[in-house]
Amino acid sequence: MIKNLMLPALALGVLPLFATAPVAHSAPAAGLATVATAAAPAAVRAPLPLFEAIDRLPVAAEHREGYVRTLYKHWNRGLNASDGCDTRKEVILAEALEAPQVAAGCKLTGGTWRSVYDDVVVTDAARLDVDHFVPLAEVYDSEQTPWTAARREAYANDQGSPDTLIAVSAASNRSKADKDPAEWLPSNGAYHCTYAATWVGTKLRWDLAVDDAERQALLGLAEDCPTTTVVYEPAP
Repeated sequence: MIKNLMLPALALGVLPLFATAPVAHSAPAAGLATVATAAAPAAVRAPLPLFEAIDRLPVAAEHREGYVRTLYKHWNRGLNASDGCDTRKEVILAEALEAPQVAAGCKLTGGTWRSVYDDVVVTDAARLDVDHFVPLAEVYDSEQTPWTAARREAYANDQGSPDTLIAVSAASNRSKADKDPAEWLPSNGAYHCTYAATWVGTKLRWDLAVDDAERQALLGLAEDCPTTTVVYEPAP
């Protein structure tokens, strides 16, 4: 969870809600984001200034050799195995500003979403991608020790935090591809503080490293985001 330092009481006041339901990526204010989990509120860490959160990230060279996307099984049956919707569709439903109609087989019609990467309103679920906020290839690069297949599947379908997965326009997601913040930032400049803090919170949640260029890019962003903070809960 990322909250403006001017609002500490509000941040703490809403944490119990995150214990039972993920929060959608719906039009956060500039410099704000949310990284929360389904864990008990008592385990949630205190807000960290963005600079301090970046300093908690281990620094290591990336290692792409051996990566294939199929190492990270997705999409699985989601939080509700009986609803007919996989993780991808559940995220799309959770993040709708106006809910779509859901037919058999989790076929979606109608609905409205805001793609925060490019500040575009989307009215057709087929034009959405569900992005892994830290891309799967970047996760592989950043694993400090090789993950098990189960942990990789857990990341690839993580709905315990509302920020590991995000519904955005297909065009913006494909522009991002597997790039880190040293290589790509959203075209929506008002989202940059949120983007940097959510990236850091997700890497901390999953104990992932950053390379030097990535760290320097994040520090540069933090200079422009002095009131942005990060709250994260380590993944199970």
